[in-house]
Amino acid sequence: MTNLVAAVLTAVSPNLKVLHAFCPYCNPSRGADPREDGRGVRGSPTSSAQPRTRRPAGVGWRGDEVGGGAERGAALGAPGPPLPPAHYLGGAGAGRLSGPGGGGRAESGALSPVRCCAARTRPVFLPRSRARAAAMSWELLLWLLALCALLALVVQLLRFVRADGDLTLLWAEWQGRRPEWELTDMVVWVTGASSGIGEELAYQLSTLGVSLVLSARRVQELERVKRRCLENGNLKEKDILVLPLDLADRSSHEAATKVVLQEFGKIDILVNNAGRSQRSLCVDTSLDVFKELIELNYLGTVSLTMCVLPHMIERKQGKIVTVNSLLGIISAPLSSGYSASKHALRGFFNCLRTELATYPGIVVSNICPGPVQSNIVKNSLTEEVQKTVGVDTVQSHKMVTSRCVRLMLISMANDLKEVWISDHPFLLITYLWQYMPTWAWWLTNKLGKKRIENFKNGLDADISYFKTWKTKHD
Repeated sequence: MTNLVAAVLTAVSPNLKVLHAFCPYCNPSRGADPREDGRGVRGSPTSSAQPRTRRPAGVGWRGDEVGGGAERGAALGAPGPPLPPAHYLGGAGAGRLSGPGGGGRAESGALSPVRCCAARTRPVFLPRSRARAAAMSWELLLWLLALCALLALVVQLLRFVRADGDLTLLWAEWQGRRPEWELTDMVVWVTGASSGIGEELAYQLSTLGVSLVLSARRVQELERVKRRCLENGNLKEKDILVLPLDLADRSSHEAATKVVLQEFGKIDILVNNAGRSQRSLCVDTSLDVFKELIELNYLGTVSLTMCVLPHMIERKQGKIVTVNSLLGIISAPLSSGYSASKHALRGFFNCLRTELATYPGIVVSNICPGPVQSNIVKNSLTEEVQKTVGVDTVQSHKMVTSRCVRLMLISMANDLKEVWISDHPFLLITYLWQYMPTWAWWLTNKLGKKRIENFKNGLDADISYFKTWKTKHD
């Protein structure tokens, strides 16, 4: 390492003007060498007009700690004019040099020479201790970086244990934009607004000062939601439009879109929230159930989106938010038709996002919640289209609806493309499906057996392992 530094300094030494400015041989006006030892002048005279003083032939010159004298001169070899003193970098050196007569050498333990520009025989010394110190500094820096990386990993793991959403979403909640800043004064159309996530979404949006369009099949429930929005929010009667809509009736979607545009003049955010779930084994389920789920969850959502999309393309801005499900990423027993429709939705909107890349102002988001407190299980289809579960189940183990909706609003404010919202173990299973699918298959098979057993016993399909996790989590 020292030899490499010496070679570099040899190559660039003609440009080291600062070094030579302090050299008494390159710049005689600097005066005598401060290394005067009392036995002879080792530098140039104090005036550049005076001739340089030389030592007598055969008399050597000392290093910082080495004695001079006749015996040293004899060791230097043949007589001749002495070399000028060495340039030093980084303080006094500890080596000795021979005179031009040869025979001398730089003693081990200290300095390696390179030449100066003004006199090619003048060496420059770099202490090896400094090179070793630099190497130790780099090693210490690498250790600190490794320690910081390990600490960051531990912090992320601790965050994940307590997480109720994917880490990108939680980072946006901590450091991202707030819904109160980003969503104010927008026109938001929410489908499936009569209950569950859609109802809670309407309540929280009403506090942000947006204009609301509430759609569902049950008009009376929509009116109830509207009244509560007016009571709890900052909206007036004219700011909320109740628009009955059957998502399965695709022929009505174009007319409904025109009504919204006539009322508010624009649609800033479309929230595709309407849909139904399923609770039945695949072998026991009628094909009509699968058709109904595809018609409602997939084709109905796509149809309404296609009606609103031209308006957003014309304005070159807008948000299309689809409430999907974690079952659109993973798969679980008792929900084969529902999972298929949600997988189809995820694939469609991922493709749509790519096709709209030339319109950066249009954001397509997939919201994938896990089990949330709502009536979705009660209204789920079973073996036949006319038959639903119809029984309220215990939901204390599921995520509170208000928390789920708050995370949805954060994702909308930060334009996140896809978010996962769930407590463990569903969130953990989703990460496994994404990054370790072989392990995910094994774990899903284990939990799936218990899920089917719970369903056959009249319990909520997810209650057992959620209850166990919640107890440990608390």
